[in-house]
Amino acid sequence: MPNVDFPKKLLQDRPTLHPTAIVYCEKNFGRIDGKTANGLVRYSERYKILSVIDSDKAGLNSGEVLDDIINDIPIYRDLDDAITHAGEVPDYLIYGVAPVSGMLSNNERALMLKAISLGINIVNGLHEFLNDDPEFIEASKANNVTILDIRKPRCRKELRVFTGRIKEVTCPRIAVLGTDCAIGKRTTATILTKALEDYGINAVMVGTGQTGLIQGARYGVALDAIASNFCAGEVEAEVVRAFENENPDIIIVEGQSSLSHPAFSSSAFLLRGSCPNGVVLQHAPKRAHRCDFEHMPMPEPSDEIKLIETFSDTKVIGLTINHEFMSEDEIDACITQYEEELEIPATDALTRSSEHLVGMVLSAFPGLRKNLPVAI
Repeated sequence: MPNVDFPKKLLQDRPTLHPTAIVYCEKNFGRIDGKTANGLVRYSERYKILSVIDSDKAGLNSGEVLDDIINDIPIYRDLDDAITHAGEVPDYLIYGVAPVSGMLSNNERALMLKAISLGINIVNGLHEFLNDDPEFIEASKANNVTILDIRKPRCRKELRVFTGRIKEVTCPRIAVLGTDCAIGKRTTATILTKALEDYGINAVMVGTGQTGLIQGARYGVALDAIASNFCAGEVEAEVVRAFENENPDIIIVEGQSSLSHPAFSSSAFLLRGSCPNGVVLQHAPKRAHRCDFEHMPMPEPSDEIKLIETFSDTKVIGLTINHEFMSEDEIDACITQYEEELEIPATDALTRSSEHLVGMVLSAFPGLRKNLPVAI
């Protein structure tokens, strides 16, 4: 499926002087549970991604698997193969799978320990904190490596409660929410932020999940690892910090899960903490049921919009499409259908011009036009 210039730009802008990394995504690359690896292949501000490990897709190109775009990140069978082809031992091995259990399997545990024995630092986005594991503590000390437990929160006495300071943030705040988990909220938030920047608008993204933080988000917190009493406060504090440090024209807040999803509460805390002025809703039209919950049918976007606008003092300003299992013609038809039914702009962040995303935001917040070098 052909893509527009902006996603290509994301792939080509990868830094070359940052630490090198191999991403582990065995049997999950390009799938829902491989979302961390998928995100890092599309965009990484913090690491230079050398390759992906997935024996099912070994020999393929990661960019082509995801977006039909050839990139410089191949897929290899295992760690040995990846190191051999790289011609160097990477600085980091990143665990790129997001399993429901949030825990390492025995085979994965052995792989991480092997990487440590080779002097490779570990980036771990699971709910299982390796820095609390005696075997990993001993191995990391013996081999002088660092283990980064991305989801591990600060000690409880340092966690922040909601204060109301969000009212001091005078620029627009947009939350990118969704109708399900692993549906593309972070990808759309990242592309939207970069698109606004390309148009001369000072946009800052606040990450709320492990993948965005691994990619290099300067502001954010792994929201699903925070005790519920502090969730709204942690989101508020990061939005306020981004506003004070960056003096942005607009702040984009990455969403988590879905407000209507009975298994998760992250979206509720995010809406409370960031008090967004607008919401962009991400939806996968061909997804029949919630991922990992086959007995739960997907909600209609109209129902999710009603729930969001009832729950929070905000408006859904646009719909973005996850085009999984869809042809080009189906994407076009869906965009037209949803714009007519919902009476809001709709687009696909990955396969359509970034101008549509920027236009969606400018329609809702016309005051941002003063920051544009040219009119659109």
